Amino acid sequence: MTTDAAVFQGLSWNLASDVRQLFAFHFMVNALVAGTAVAVLAGSIGWFMVLRRQTFAGHTLAVIAFPGAAGATLAGLPLLLGYFGACVAGAIALAGVAAGRGGGHSRESAATGTVQAVGLGLGFLFVQLYHGLLNGLQALLFGTFLGITDVQARTLVAVTAVTLVVLALAARPLFFASVDADVARAAGVPVRALSLGFLLLLGLSVAATSQITGALLVFALLVTPAATAHRLTSRPVAGLALSVVLGLAVTWLGLALAYFSIYPVGFWVTSLAFGAYVLVRLPRR
Repeated sequence: MTTDAAVFQGLSWNLASDVRQLFAFHFMVNALVAGTAVAVLAGSIGWFMVLRRQTFAGHTLAVIAFPGAAGATLAGLPLLLGYFGACVAGAIALAGVAAGRGGGHSRESAATGTVQAVGLGLGFLFVQLYHGLLNGLQALLFGTFLGITDVQARTLVAVTAVTLVVLALAARPLFFASVDADVARAAGVPVRALSLGFLLLLGLSVAATSQITGALLVFALLVTPAATAHRLTSRPVAGLALSVVLGLAVTWLGLALAYFSIYPVGFWVTSLAFGAYVLVRLPRR
């Protein structure tokens, strides 16, 4: 009864008291820890994703996260294994599509869309084959912060730390290859290896972010803060930092609003991220 009263009592005029409520329960602490890790991860990878014009690939991996989670539920496996396994496999498939493209970006986009359609179809097949009551279907698609466990929070922090270390080591050649792949290749930069490595990092980021926003709304946190940062500055370091800051802001505020309202966290995170993007476009209009 105490937990329900705290969740549904709504915002008060005492901001300090409202903030203390966010840390009053263990599930909310886990959500804030996991959300922080996800925001930093999505902001960093998302900035490079927008720079490399691979947002469609990111969206495809977000769709593939759904059959991964649904398949894990059907097989009785942990959701973490489903998310990460499907997204890593999808990243390898997309890397193969990009490496074997012979018709330019149009053929690559068509192949990527085909992978996305197959993944979405498999997801609904797994849901149909699961004869029990799949209460977590809405959470798989649109996210939740109520069921984040200690193991999930620690896993997300670990994935974020490893990804950031790898990204920092590869940042300069990756930026070079993203800006002008032909010149980078002529200069001896391993463009194909960097492309595969980045897609794997992107897959890990999607798998991690999906646990907060859901498989269908992961794209908002992954691309919208990064796109907003690109609109505000063209400087790499400043843009990357701004993307992370915006991701943290919309995630923390989205979690707080979801805690004090009846609406899911995915809705709030998506709406706040979209609102920020619209605001930065208005002055130029």
